[in-house]
Amino acid sequence: MRWIDGHCDVLSKMWRDPQYRSFYDQGSPLDSSYHCLCEADVAMQVFAVWTPESVPRQQRLAVALKEIDFFYEEVVRDGSRVFLVTDGGQMDECGHGRIGALLLLEGADALHGDLANLRLFHRLGVRQMGLTWNFANEVADGIYEERGGGLTRFGRQVIMEMKRLGMILDVSHLSDRGFWEVIEETGLPILASHSNCRAVCAHKRNLGDEQIEALIQRQGLIGVTFVPEFVHHCAAEATIDQVLRHVEHICALGGADHLFFGSDFDGFANKLPGLESYSRLPQLVEALSKRYGDDLVRKWGWENGKQFYQRHLSP
Repeated sequence: MRWIDGHCDVLSKMWRDPQYRSFYDQGSPLDSSYHCLCEADVAMQVFAVWTPESVPRQQRLAVALKEIDFFYEEVVRDGSRVFLVTDGGQMDECGHGRIGALLLLEGADALHGDLANLRLFHRLGVRQMGLTWNFANEVADGIYEERGGGLTRFGRQVIMEMKRLGMILDVSHLSDRGFWEVIEETGLPILASHSNCRAVCAHKRNLGDEQIEALIQRQGLIGVTFVPEFVHHCAAEATIDQVLRHVEHICALGGADHLFFGSDFDGFANKLPGLESYSRLPQLVEALSKRYGDDLVRKWGWENGKQFYQRHLSP
């Protein structure tokens, strides 16, 4: 059963520590190594380019470019096993012995307030961008910024340029006000790559029911994630059954055709039992199949994401 994973943090791990520059090694410590992805039949993986808050602002462009260099040197290499996806027509090539790889810029901090850098990232293959990580930047406030502001003037310019370039906007990590200002924008494909339901787990990073319904109305995607803090109010008690509660809730809101999964693997340390890496994905697939049947699992694992990216990825 083919699968799309809407979010992983392999590239920032590669930048931080040389031991993670082993994507193809059988014993790689990465949660989303090539062999883990193959074991789980992941046909397309979204790779985030993320610069931590600890990086001085003036160095964030350089760090993001370094992570993209690791992507080309360590992940896609010659394209024989993993290949860059920039065009919706390539979705049919994913999963036939080759894994598609989509580049996501997680937070616009690396733009350094300059639209030319957005165009640079687009030329380097980035087709999806989240405006913020958890805090404020030149574009908008993140979900942990206490003032809860929305888009800046430069942020609106960024959105206009994203529309012109045919990019996809990711609202995970964005402030609530920023979310609603983005929803008001027309002609912009929108998804939440790795966010769960606040009604099930009242964490700031999760989405409220009205936000989920708005994404459904905009024909977007909601990526259920495996981060224990976003799955259950007591992270130590998070289980696969709790993940299914988020799936159930999105479906109850009418989102069965808009649900996929964004693991956030390699981006968090304390793992959910039974979902410690992508090699353990078959346990989630089994649990989903028992409750919902194979047809719905195929929809959530592959078909919803495939159809979204086929519609919205520009050549």
